[in-house]
Amino acid sequence: MGVVITVAPTGPIATKADNPHLPTSPEEIAEAVADAYQAGASVAHIHLRDERQRPTADLDIARRTMDLIEARCPILIQLSTGVGLSVPFEERERLVELRPRMATLNPCSMSFGDGEFRNPPDKVRRLAARMRELGIKPELEIYDTGHLEACLRLWKEGLLAEPLQFSLVLGVRGGMAATADNLLTMVRRLPPGAIWQVIAIGRHNLPLTAMGLALGGNARAGLEDTLHLRKDELAPGNRSLVDRAVTLAHDLDLPLAGIEETEQLLGLPDRKS
Repeated sequence: MGVVITVAPTGPIATKADNPHLPTSPEEIAEAVADAYQAGASVAHIHLRDERQRPTADLDIARRTMDLIEARCPILIQLSTGVGLSVPFEERERLVELRPRMATLNPCSMSFGDGEFRNPPDKVRRLAARMRELGIKPELEIYDTGHLEACLRLWKEGLLAEPLQFSLVLGVRGGMAATADNLLTMVRRLPPGAIWQVIAIGRHNLPLTAMGLALGGNARAGLEDTLHLRKDELAPGNRSLVDRAVTLAHDLDLPLAGIEETEQLLGLPDRKS
């Protein structure tokens, strides 16, 4: 069974002032994703930016970005409905109407750095139901232990289809600290058959990604999660971070999952016309 490598090229926070290699336009994002696909990534986790590099849920920008990616490579697109802290939930949830193969589902509101990430329970339930109706696979992003319980409640209500797909996010201020103990705690609490990956922020990215792979998880890499390749050295683009994750997998004798295997492993619904 292969390891799924996801590239997260942009994110909602950093700008080119933080790392000049951060892709922000649809064209830059598509090029970065295609390069990551060539390196071994089979999933692209996509955040969108407007012309001023601000997070946006603009449907025209999203559609253009998706079209440009699809024209360059067959990577599986996962749109972020998290978008950015300043974007209202109602705008964020409309992104699923573009029918990507996957989209994120954030189950809980939380403090996020110096801001607030709002995900009201009734609206999360509405979005989960709409994603299931459209045949879009949710990527369940959990930042703390209670977020897992919220996901399991959605599952029991019939709003989530198996296999459940989790991203364990560690290192965001307001969520779980990026420690080995926290990762082990969350992995042990996942339901049987769950698919999961680690998202470790900043300097914790490399060791916890390696630990996640050793524990049987998948991996995510890209400038959304860390702007540096190593201490005091900015990453020269997403490709270098994807290459690093691929090397970790190879060093652990783990094969990479291609597109078709990733579809099967994640239990992606068939494409709908």
